[in-house]
Amino acid sequence: MKRKIYDVVILLGLAAVISALVIYPAESVAAGRDGVKLCLEVVVPSLLPFFVVSSMVVAHGYAAQLGRVLAPLMRTLFNVGGECSAAFILGVVGGYPVGAKTAIALYRSGQCSEQEAERLLSFCNNSGPAFILGVVGAGVFSSGRIGVLLCLTHAAASVAVGVLFRNWKSSRPPPRNRAATPPPRNRAASHSTGGAQVTPFPQSFVTAVTSAVQSVLNISGFVIFFTILIRLLFLTGALPSLAEAAAGLLGIRKTVAQDLIIGIIELTSGVRTLTSQLTILNSKLAMAAFMLGWAGLSVHCQALSFICDSGLSAKSYILGKLLHGVVSAALVTLLFRVVPFDAPASAYLTEQVVGIATLGFRNALLLSCACSAALLTLFAAASRFTKRVRARRSDEC
Repeated sequence: MKRKIYDVVILLGLAAVISALVIYPAESVAAGRDGVKLCLEVVVPSLLPFFVVSSMVVAHGYAAQLGRVLAPLMRTLFNVGGECSAAFILGVVGGYPVGAKTAIALYRSGQCSEQEAERLLSFCNNSGPAFILGVVGAGVFSSGRIGVLLCLTHAAASVAVGVLFRNWKSSRPPPRNRAATPPPRNRAASHSTGGAQVTPFPQSFVTAVTSAVQSVLNISGFVIFFTILIRLLFLTGALPSLAEAAAGLLGIRKTVAQDLIIGIIELTSGVRTLTSQLTILNSKLAMAAFMLGWAGLSVHCQALSFICDSGLSAKSYILGKLLHGVVSAALVTLLFRVVPFDAPASAYLTEQVVGIATLGFRNALLLSCACSAALLTLFAAASRFTKRVRARRSDEC
C-alpha cells in the first residue's frame, strides 16, 4: 500500500512538472539558460580543480602519509583514521561536494572502513570559505564581519557534528576487506605506501581529470534542473502557497517562510533572498547559517549521486546535514549577542572579499587552481616530512 502511494505521488509530481514546462516554455528556457551560465561561470571553474586534487591526494598516498600525523586528533575527535583528515580538509576548503567525493574515494581505495566513511559523510561535506565570505558575507549582507562569523560558526558546527557522530555504527564490527573496489590492474606499475595502493602519476592524473569532468557534469545537471524547478514553483504559485501554509504553522511571516523554503531547496538562491535589515538581522543570520549547514536539496542530490554508487548508506549524511544546519543557527544566535554589529564592518575586509561575489570564469578558475595547487603542495610536503621522520626513527633503532 505504501509503495502504491509513493508511486502515485511521484507520478503526480512528474505530471505537474511536465505541465508547468508546457505552460511556461519561455520562462523555463530562460531559467535553464541562467542555470547553464551559473555552471559555466562558477561551478565548473570552482570545482573541477578541487576534484582533480582530491583524487590525486588519495591516489598518491598523501592522505595516508598525512594521516600518520593527524591520526591522534582524528581518532580522538571523530573516531576515524588519520587518512580521513584529507576529506575534512578538502571539504572545508573546496566546498560542496568535494568532501563527500573525497570520503568515498578513501573508502573505495581501502583507506577507511564503511563505518568511518559514513561518519565522514556526516560532517566533511561543507560550504567553502570563498562562498561564505564572498557571496553571503560581502554579497548578501555587505559585511565582511558577518562573513567571518558565518564561516567560523559553519566550521565549528561541522566539528561538533563530527563529534556527535563519532560512535555511528560503532557496535558493528568492521568488514575484513575494507576496500570497496579491486586494486589497480597494473600491479607492477603501482606501489604501496603505508598499506594504500599508489598509482603512477600519468595514470592517476588521467583518471582524476576524467572522473572530475564526469562529476562536474553531474553537478551541473542538478544545478540547472533546480534552477528551472524554483522558477516554475514561483510561476505556478506553488511556492507562495506553501510559504503561506508554513508561515501559519510555524508562526512566522510569509516572506521569511518563503526564503527558508527556497534555501531548503537550493542554497545559492536561498541566501540571495536574504537582506541585511538591522531590525531582523539576528533572524536573517540564523536563517543563513541554517541554509549553509543544510546545503539544500540540490547539493544533496549532487552528493547522493556519489554515495549511491559507493554502496554506502546516506542516513548519516542526511542526518548530519540537518544537524549541521541546526547547530550553525544556534551558534550564530548565541554569538550575535556577543559580537557587536551596530557599527559597519571593516571596509578593508569587505573590499578583500566582495570581489568573490562577482567572479567570472577566468578569475574563478585562477583562484580555484591556486588554492588547489597550494593544497596539493601542502599534502606533498607533509608526506615527505612524515617519510623523513620515519626514516630517522628507523635509523636510530
